[in-house]
Amino acid sequence: MKVVAINASPRKEGNTFLLLNAVLDELKREGMETEIHSLAGKTIQGCIACYQCFKNKNRRCAVDKDSLNDFIGLMENAEGILLGSPTYFSDVTAGMRALIERAGLVARANDYLFKHKVGAGVVAVRRAGAIPAFSALNLFFHYNQMVMPGSSYWSIAIGRDIGEVKKDAEGMQTMKDLGQNMAWLMKRLYA
Repeated sequence: MKVVAINASPRKEGNTFLLLNAVLDELKREGMETEIHSLAGKTIQGCIACYQCFKNKNRRCAVDKDSLNDFIGLMENAEGILLGSPTYFSDVTAGMRALIERAGLVARANDYLFKHKVGAGVVAVRRAGAIPAFSALNLFFHYNQMVMPGSSYWSIAIGRDIGEVKKDAEGMQTMKDLGQNMAWLMKRLYA
């Protein structure tokens, strides 16, 4: 079983990366294959509502001048999808928002492409505003008829400077618990 993680932080190896890896470490311990991919340095524009994905039904976005279709392919070829974003003005980053908009519409146009996959989101936050970002990730999973594992708290950790999330003991434990619960769920769904 494979889990693909997508890091929407412009800091390729910042706090969001650390949180995603805390979850992935637990998944690896449970024998899962894992990959992490970054949106940093890649451009993904928002949806232009052309609805060609509903006409083409080829599991791809018709706007193919950016990296979106590569990410759709990664998500399509995994049983688990882990999305991570820092909190930007009480929401996910613009890159994550664009990925959610377009991948979500392509998935819906193709008989809910991610249906029954396991999905989880993690959020890094400096101080406040993480709940709308956390909700945005979870609403993507819910809308796509995915299965979401819980954790011991919302999968959010506090830290601004790179590495600072490691000082949030509860946040880091929440990531470990999420990874364990995600592995447990995937084993029951796919074994």
